[in-house]
Amino acid sequence: MHVDYLFKNGLVIDGSSGHAEPFIADIAVSGARILEIGTLEGLKADNVLDLEGQCICPGFIDAHSHSDFMVLADGRAEGKLCQGVTTEINGNCGLSAAPLLGPALQQRDQELNALGITERWATFEEYFSLVEKSRISLNLYTLAGHGNIRACVSGFQDRELTKDEVRLAAGLLEEALKQGAGGLSTGLIYPPGIYSSTDEIIALAAIAGRYGTVYTSHMRSEGAQLVESVKEVLRIGKEAQVNVHISHLKTSGEKNWNKLANVMQMIDDACHMGMKVTCDRYPYTASATDLDSILPGWVFEGGKSGELKTIEEHKQRIKAELTQEYLDPAYWGQIMISSVRTEKNSWMLGKRVSEIASIVQIDPSDLVLNLLLQEELDVGAIFFTMSDKNLETILKKKYTAIGSDSSARSFDGVTAAGMPHPRGFGSFPRVLGEFVRERGVLSLSEAVYKMTGLPASIFGLKDRGRLAKGFFADITVFFPDTIADRAEYCDPFKKPDGISHVFVNGMPAIRDGLVTGFMTGRVLRR
Repeated sequence: MHVDYLFKNGLVIDGSSGHAEPFIADIAVSGARILEIGTLEGLKADNVLDLEGQCICPGFIDAHSHSDFMVLADGRAEGKLCQGVTTEINGNCGLSAAPLLGPALQQRDQELNALGITERWATFEEYFSLVEKSRISLNLYTLAGHGNIRACVSGFQDRELTKDEVRLAAGLLEEALKQGAGGLSTGLIYPPGIYSSTDEIIALAAIAGRYGTVYTSHMRSEGAQLVESVKEVLRIGKEAQVNVHISHLKTSGEKNWNKLANVMQMIDDACHMGMKVTCDRYPYTASATDLDSILPGWVFEGGKSGELKTIEEHKQRIKAELTQEYLDPAYWGQIMISSVRTEKNSWMLGKRVSEIASIVQIDPSDLVLNLLLQEELDVGAIFFTMSDKNLETILKKKYTAIGSDSSARSFDGVTAAGMPHPRGFGSFPRVLGEFVRERGVLSLSEAVYKMTGLPASIFGLKDRGRLAKGFFADITVFFPDTIADRAEYCDPFKKPDGISHVFVNGMPAIRDGLVTGFMTGRVLRR
């Protein structure tokens, strides 16, 4: 028998469960799939890789990614590949690549232009075709974003959908699922998801349930209303009869850290009653999103143009509400500016809002509003508001998968801009280095399962997430004694240490620590 690649003497962590015992074995790869696992003496191979002292496991599945447009701008996705990621779950937080019709497309047009993407599409089928033609280094799986669907049928208006609009939304979701989307996601702090009722979401989530897919949610609150938000998600899952996945579960703001025990109990109780409830989390205590996410919800109505007009015309009212919401002046020291559009404000990157406000001698809330106007809302920020102890507790839960909550960037080119959160370059090595080797929060088997078999099960990925005969040869090889993240908040574009090989569909995307240039990723349809 002759094979393409033979991995010898590696410590196999197969991703089948968090309790699977690692074992020494050889793995043969032929074409895109794993041919055999065991003691493979006498097998002839074009390429033999001796992995003595290294771990071999399934390629990591990023359970929460935002590369929907980035993969068209730069399919190399080096920041993810170098972490050992071979598959991304995109379309999270209510934002997906499709459907894109009317107001939904208008809202994204500026972003697409900034990334140099000239093509336009309306459906997932059209989007998938473009991705396949452009070639990608990772496998791409995507959810259908409720924000896209709602914007397509009603724009960015602060109101309930009419019965006819709900039917249109349901039709768009069914079309997306039939074309290969893997479920429904919501982003309930972002427009237009912020305007939706629970009943509206139940009606759509029930469709995802009938198709045997999943409902994921960036909840309405991860701070003051955290408990109420978890109750809503669980209600949606129960009434819609759909599996529920909570995006980037966290407790934001020190005054809310003590709510985690209650939240965990609610989720555990739901699981004991037969619901399938899971979540994902990144291994950092800072989050990242658009700076305007801190504004009152009423400001977002009317899309970007409406929001800019509202900020300009109602500055004092917005400032008063911000002051009331964030009474502690220390809050502004927890926000770091990570990206802007214009060169004139690039000096702010890596600085906290309080520091910038002091430099220019302006009130922090005025600074935020002025900056949003100058940058036409295109301002990214990192928020240092979470508890390390709670992070450990969340990572330990058996239903927590690992997700970076980041887009796939490369180390040069159009996606190498700003100071994005280091989670886009270090999440998976950070789990294995800090939370396995250094802190002992997780065992190797537990950590690998949370990066492989668990997300594959949550999202229904067939023949991936495990090292098993007949499964696709998505493979990551690393040194357990040296694997570590190196990306920093003010210097995020750094490769991690300790990852030697990454194979995607049977081909080496990284060999001996170097990116090969092979682009063998696939669009994975439900």
